[in-house]
Amino acid sequence: MPHRAIPLAEKIFQGFESYIRSFNTYTELAPLYFKERNWAATQLNHKQRLRLYKDLLFQLVEEFRKMLGDDADKREIWTLIRQHYQELIAERPDIELAETFFNSVIRKAFPGMSSDEELMYLMEGHSSCEIFSTAELLNSYPSSMGLDSIIRKILDDYDFGAPFMNKEADIQFLIQSVKEVILTRYNPGPETTTQILKSVFYRNKAAYLIGRTYLGHKWMPFIIPILHGPKGVFVDTLIFDPNIMSSLFSFTRSYFMVRAEIPSQVVAFLSSVIPHKKTHELYNAIGFNKHGKTLFYRDFLLHLAQSKDQFVIAPGIKGMVMTVFTLPSFNVVFKLIKDHFEPPKNMTRQEVREKYKLVSLHDRVGRMADTHEFEHFKIPLDRLSPELLQELKNTTNSLLKKDGKHLIIKHLYTERRMTPLNIYLENCSTEEGNQVAEDYGRAILQLAQANIFPGDMMTKNFGLTRQKRVIFYDYDEIEFLTDMNFRAKPKAETYAQIYASEPWYDIAKNDVFPEDFRRWMIGRSDLKEHFLSYHQNLFDPEHWKKIQQRILKGELIHAFPYPDEIRFRPEEKV
Repeated sequence: MPHRAIPLAEKIFQGFESYIRSFNTYTELAPLYFKERNWAATQLNHKQRLRLYKDLLFQLVEEFRKMLGDDADKREIWTLIRQHYQELIAERPDIELAETFFNSVIRKAFPGMSSDEELMYLMEGHSSCEIFSTAELLNSYPSSMGLDSIIRKILDDYDFGAPFMNKEADIQFLIQSVKEVILTRYNPGPETTTQILKSVFYRNKAAYLIGRTYLGHKWMPFIIPILHGPKGVFVDTLIFDPNIMSSLFSFTRSYFMVRAEIPSQVVAFLSSVIPHKKTHELYNAIGFNKHGKTLFYRDFLLHLAQSKDQFVIAPGIKGMVMTVFTLPSFNVVFKLIKDHFEPPKNMTRQEVREKYKLVSLHDRVGRMADTHEFEHFKIPLDRLSPELLQELKNTTNSLLKKDGKHLIIKHLYTERRMTPLNIYLENCSTEEGNQVAEDYGRAILQLAQANIFPGDMMTKNFGLTRQKRVIFYDYDEIEFLTDMNFRAKPKAETYAQIYASEPWYDIAKNDVFPEDFRRWMIGRSDLKEHFLSYHQNLFDPEHWKKIQQRILKGELIHAFPYPDEIRFRPEEKV
């Protein structure tokens, strides 16, 4: 049997190497497309990299099953495969990704595999390390250079492949920002130094420099967004606000394209810049979402071992398509597709899965929650509340299997837990409600600019993050905006039309009447008038059609992940 295990282990290793090579190839195209302002290629490249892992894994697992034959569920051979694979990956700088790749293969190739401490890299620890401030990782700028020289050297050190629109103006904007925000509070000393990751972070129409300055006996992080407009490259702003920096790396945004020779080093630096982000969120952010999923699961297992509360039905209005539950002490919800959908829902389970896949491949523009998809998810039975267990049996029984002291759920999604918008609006003040209602409308319009029509826009399908940002999280009715037909409602002219109990005009499946949104989007009377006045465009079919036309012409409408008021040139377009 050992002689069979060696080529099988090598097969997995070769598959992993192929994945990393292809991942880096896609990543290295990002600066080229930024240089060319080729935004269509930027979007396509992003989607191709997202599909890469599953596409390679599918091919590899098919070959593996043929090579294993009837031995696919033999633990002895998998033990030997893992032993030899460990030798192959031991010296790799991305060993943590290699472990996750092995887990992916065994879970697909071993029939019915759930988590397995013996055969999988379930709790291995290669996900974090100290930052080695090496010339390979960072550019460093000592305070002895002086502020003016440091700023000039930074812009000289990073080549974006195109001339600056007005480099001297950018330098002065940056100098002034540092003086206003930092030098009014701190005096630099001999120990002061600035470090910036050599790798540039690309996403949509922007490139980002991620750095930190040691000042006042602590590291102060910053981010410099760079845009490439019709007139050339320009610095858009300088971000010091930790909340805005955190939002840039949010679970509601697409992954960055950034070269990471040693992923754990890039993540370690990011962790020092954005300390409130969990390690798994940072791996997600740089495109290694499968390893992010591994780390999330490890966090889940550790939390399960250290907590005693029970899983319960998630608060809020129960959905017609998904059963949702949560562990109160853990900031995540678990979503299962129901066996049967209540009217008027008439889709299939596979169609719902396709909607979630669409979101995973799409630009989420800070308005849709990222999810992790799990198969054969294991939960101790004694941690499930009786009410939840009964609800699961009533609504998702085909997905459930008992295995000793555990419940195995064949398929589910995990998602960051948020406060349902409808619940928040029931209990907040008028001032708080107006602010959130405004952002609710902005969220819908920003999704539209990303070619997403949410479908069911009831407040129960939106949630609030800790920063009070409105996020859409119910995907079963989403469609591409360009597939919808926005119409003004025909005016009734005859007595029969005025008093008809049903619409007297034809309505196609993709017809949308924005003026109807007024009736149900906000229910509270003290919020409704302000909302209707603030978001008049929401109810105008012509506004929706204009967004459609821009998208159909091939325009990528850039969603700025920070407020307009902090931009150096808010009027400048990209």
